[in-house]
Amino acid sequence: MTATPRLELVALDAADIGALASFYAELAGGEVVRTMPDWITIRLVSGQEIAFQRAPDHVPPEWPGQEHPQQFHLDLLVDGHEAAAARAVELGATRLAEGASWITLADPAGHPFDLCQRDGVGPAMELYAVTIDAPDASALGHFYADLLGLDVAYDGPEGALVPGGAFSVMVQQISDYTPPRWSDPARPQQAHLDLLVDDLDAGEQRALELGAIRLEGGSEGFRVFADPAGHPFCLTT
Repeated sequence: MTATPRLELVALDAADIGALASFYAELAGGEVVRTMPDWITIRLVSGQEIAFQRAPDHVPPEWPGQEHPQQFHLDLLVDGHEAAAARAVELGATRLAEGASWITLADPAGHPFDLCQRDGVGPAMELYAVTIDAPDASALGHFYADLLGLDVAYDGPEGALVPGGAFSVMVQQISDYTPPRWSDPARPQQAHLDLLVDDLDAGEQRALELGAIRLEGGSEGFRVFADPAGHPFCLTT
């Protein structure tokens, strides 16, 4: 048994999780594999999973400011990102910005996501990375790398990249960063990572030693923590 967690999935908050799950399943190409009153999980063709957690009083992010910050966003790979963006808008997304090889949109719950051009991917999409906002991207990148037993592949002024696992973790430098506040609907987490461990006690000790904080909540099968930037995450078995 090991105390090193493994990336399992990312979960997005929403008031209407059924609608948001359907949006991503139709856009990215996937199927619902788990349904509970407050939780839905879809599995992409790639085998990667995205979950949706009910937040009845969800306050949507307002990109790109920090009054209602995004906190997280998904980076999805697709061959033909312009056509995919048009399809996303048809399904209820809002186009926000674009670059040479990517388009930023907001999903129906307001969460920004990027459609990134990658030749040879498709027709279904792949989840390249979950990107997390932070006031010190380098420090948070090293926290997740150390926690997951991975390496930091890039560490620069705009952010850090930790590849490996079910998907990569990227950390984006935000100079005027506003952290979430646990259990406060006015300062929502917007999303969180679920990390699998063989032993919750050993996993908790490892997380705390690296700078995480234990939060209220959890059950026999999972525990809730905040990373050094204040983002909640769960250790699960």
